[in-house]
Amino acid sequence: MSDTSVLIDLERGELISCAFKLSATFAVPDVLYERELRDHGGEDLVKLGLKVESLDGDGVALAMRHMQAQRRLTVPDSFALALAKQNRWTLLTGDGPLRELAKAEGVDCHGVLWLLDEFETQGAATYVQLHAGLEGISTHPRCRLPRREISIRLSRYAERL
Repeated sequence: MSDTSVLIDLERGELISCAFKLSATFAVPDVLYERELRDHGGEDLVKLGLKVESLDGDGVALAMRHMQAQRRLTVPDSFALALAKQNRWTLLTGDGPLRELAKAEGVDCHGVLWLLDEFETQGAATYVQLHAGLEGISTHPRCRLPRREISIRLSRYAERL
């Protein structure tokens, strides 16, 4: 289950298609899809394999409780967390408050660097793609990834080119 921040980073790094080569399914909440993806390449993502998931009534109530517990959560983020919790899925996010709440809720949570590691481990991206992608992500003015972790990966990718 992914939030918007991971998709944005993957787009910046031109690595979106790699997510659909993984052994796991890549999904987003329906509310995120409708608000942020449908008119911005959403159909192409669905064709690649993106799943759009919905919450039942209990899930919506859980999402609302998440928003009350962490006031900085958006509706799409709270729905992503609720879906991940209900289905025991991994949550992919770069959002600090969402990560904190996910951990408190016992939801397995990772970010884009972990996802790049999965691309590498599963052969979903070449080292050329990984290096260029991480450079694209890390040079964006809004990048919040830890510089040390970026450097470690860029060096490893460069050694294997």
